[in-house]
Amino acid sequence: MDWALFSIFITVAIAHLLALLSPGPDFVLVVKSAINNGPKKSIGVAAGIASANALYITLCLIGVGSLLASSVMIMIALKVAGGLFLIYLAVMALMAKKSDYQDLAFSGAQVKAETTFVKEFITGFMSGILNPKNLLFYLSLFTVVLTKDVDLSFKIGLGVWMTSVVFLWDLSVIYVLSRDKVRRKFSKLAYYIDKCTGVILGLIGLTIVKSALSK
Repeated sequence: MDWALFSIFITVAIAHLLALLSPGPDFVLVVKSAINNGPKKSIGVAAGIASANALYITLCLIGVGSLLASSVMIMIALKVAGGLFLIYLAVMALMAKKSDYQDLAFSGAQVKAETTFVKEFITGFMSGILNPKNLLFYLSLFTVVLTKDVDLSFKIGLGVWMTSVVFLWDLSVIYVLSRDKVRRKFSKLAYYIDKCTGVILGLIGLTIVKSALSK
């Protein structure tokens, strides 16, 4: 066993896990979707977020990530777009009527019929790709631990591992919140939870836009 590579893997795995445990807009979206939709549709959000992370991981591994991060205009545009997207999601949540949640306790398949797996996937992907913190996190992490001595196969394996962990973490959240007992309890509070998540997403979006434009 190559202990040098093993130590790198452990370092990256722990740092990545701690980042996942820190609630952010992606986590809020997963919770929101799991409560409001059936598990099959909610998995779309998890798959979208994981795909966005996979793209950023790939860009960082091939060196494109550092070019993006070094461009002030690109980072500002990314932050503004991400902030506006979160604000849009917040407005949609805050505009929802209480009657939209009345069937939650019976079946997740009956609520919000206009929502599909594809739409949830796009929402998750846009949230992940428009969050500049994802790019900066992977870039800083790989810059510190991945040297020129680390071969490509290890980097690819590390990227696959991290993408899988992101997806499985979101999937576990969806599974817990989609269980009948948990769903029935949350159904009574879903309307208010959705409003709270809307406010949180809105505040995060406004903060991101403000910080981007102030630079």
